[in-house]
Amino acid sequence: MDILNAIVLLLNFVVVPAAAYGAQLALGALGVTLIYGILRFSNFAHGDTMAFGTAMVILVTWGLQAMGISLGPLPTALLALPFGIALTSIFVLGTDRVVYRFYRKKRSEPIILVMASVGVMFVMNGLTRMLPGIGVNEVRFDDGARFLFSVQEFKAWTGLTEGLSLRVSQALTLIVTALCCWALFRFLNRSREGKAMRAYSDNEDLALLSGIDPERVVRLTWIIATALAVTAGTLYGLDKSFKAFNYFQILLPIFAAAIVGGLGNPLGAVAGGFIVAFSEVAITYPWKKVANYLGFEPDGLLQLLSTEYKFAVSFVILIVVLLFRPTGLFRGKSV
Repeated sequence: MDILNAIVLLLNFVVVPAAAYGAQLALGALGVTLIYGILRFSNFAHGDTMAFGTAMVILVTWGLQAMGISLGPLPTALLALPFGIALTSIFVLGTDRVVYRFYRKKRSEPIILVMASVGVMFVMNGLTRMLPGIGVNEVRFDDGARFLFSVQEFKAWTGLTEGLSLRVSQALTLIVTALCCWALFRFLNRSREGKAMRAYSDNEDLALLSGIDPERVVRLTWIIATALAVTAGTLYGLDKSFKAFNYFQILLPIFAAAIVGGLGNPLGAVAGGFIVAFSEVAITYPWKKVANYLGFEPDGLLQLLSTEYKFAVSFVILIVVLLFRPTGLFRGKSV
């Protein structure tokens, strides 16, 4: 029984939260790696694109709720998500036309585009905080059922001392991420537009000679990256809560995930998201109770780092990968 309790404890506090968080990082890292692989620069505005898009979803969610529209046990935000993606895509495409297109036509160095994205990041951050009802405070928009099953229900079913719960937002995160990854990989490998994007990424000059429209590729890249960012941001907000500054902070683990997997490699971005998430959760989790169930009696908490240093784990992973394997685990483009 003690071993079963230890397993349930790990599932409840490490495996399930890390899997949901990893799925959110994976979607964010996919957007980052697409932009890097095709447009050839690191988009530092990606985190605030997530924040702006999630804010759009929240506003549309409130509008649907005011009209009495809901999904019952599922969050209304799922209905609002396509509208949030569309509104954010319009804004991002406008930003590309006003800001990035100029530097792209001049074939500026990637660092110029990176600095431009930093400026866009601050603008988007300010705009998000100015939206009515959003501001700088924490916003919860996770209506519908909260749990698929709770700790108390699990204990009653199993008779174990430890309980396991699964929130609707966690299950949705895993399901939606799996569907998004399947749709993206199928699009990139099977569709004509996806093959054009891959060709443009591999060799821009040869792709142009083959008749591929670069502006169409750029637009598709921004739209897909924005859709992934808004989806990731919405799932993150449903799982935790929405606060604009949190999406600026999550940019570090997203970039760490993309670099660990290999920038420009979509499969690597997904793997990197889960590697970073499980590393953060495992290193900041106090293992004392698990050790007690396994027959050990440690004096301390067996916690390598407190939760306040969670992002430090991402930073260390990022530095180690850049030093020893800059192409990442799946051999993406070197940073």
